[in-house]
Amino acid sequence: MRSPTCPVCPPPSPARRPRTPAGSARRRGRREAATAWAFVLPSVLVILGLSVVPVLWSLLLSFQYSDLLTPSVWVGWDNYRQLADDPQFAQAVRNTLVYTALYVPLSIGLGLALALVLNRRIRFSGLYRTLLFVPFVVSAAAQGVLFSFILDPEFGAANALLHRLGISPQGFLSDPAQALLVLVAISLWSGTGFCVVIYLAALQDVPRELIEAATLDGAERRHVLRHVTLPTIAPVSVFLLLWQTISALQVFDLVYVTTKGGPLGSTTVIVYFVWEQAFRNFTAGYGAAAAYVLGVALLVVAAGLRLVRRRDDRRIEGATS
Repeated sequence: MRSPTCPVCPPPSPARRPRTPAGSARRRGRREAATAWAFVLPSVLVILGLSVVPVLWSLLLSFQYSDLLTPSVWVGWDNYRQLADDPQFAQAVRNTLVYTALYVPLSIGLGLALALVLNRRIRFSGLYRTLLFVPFVVSAAAQGVLFSFILDPEFGAANALLHRLGISPQGFLSDPAQALLVLVAISLWSGTGFCVVIYLAALQDVPRELIEAATLDGAERRHVLRHVTLPTIAPVSVFLLLWQTISALQVFDLVYVTTKGGPLGSTTVIVYFVWEQAFRNFTAGYGAAAAYVLGVALLVVAAGLRLVRRRDDRRIEGATS
């Protein structure tokens, strides 16, 4: 229909319906979500396939008798009952606890001491930090091969040095009384550097104002360390305690390369026990039960340290409020 005021003008086009902002935002949100899932989906599938599914499968396997070759037989809690009466598993638990009790505090203590030294302005501090951290990036398998040659009872460099010093040769990794302690020493050689680097980063974040105020008040260096530095880096210490404990409870590759659980089971730890039961003795269900015992222990350790961390945070908040 033409306008009555303009007979020759074209008829007006029909009015377009305006888009609502809510509908446009909803469609844009769906497109963004679809794009995000397209990027995330491969990683999710990998995590499900390599983590979640094996965990659930091993849980079911722990209640079965399985040799990974023939069909499994459901045995219920028999695998766990057998673990409670197994002297080899008890020895593996004892070795793991001894290893953890020695390695964790020594690595954290040495790491803190070295970090305090390297945090000062000394010459070649960067070189010292690098030399301390290099062993951490060396794989445990390479460490095991290296120290197996060095600590060989007959042809190793360690006994050759002891002979020059007039000391009788030692068995090291072949001596049941020394093997576990030697493994702890090797782990300290590699694991202390990680603690040094973490503590160095934490020490550089300690407020200089607090240290200067304590020094002006007449506090000695040990008092500053005890009442200023250590409380400030306490969260880092809790993190290292949790990290080193989990690492110690999961030690395997160093044992596998050096001693293979010997001599006389003196270095058999829980993870090596699990591997031995599953892939050497072909009792996969029994090994899965032992693995879940270790998993529960790790959860208990993590929960305990988290409770300690929360208690410390509440105490700090109460002191500052």
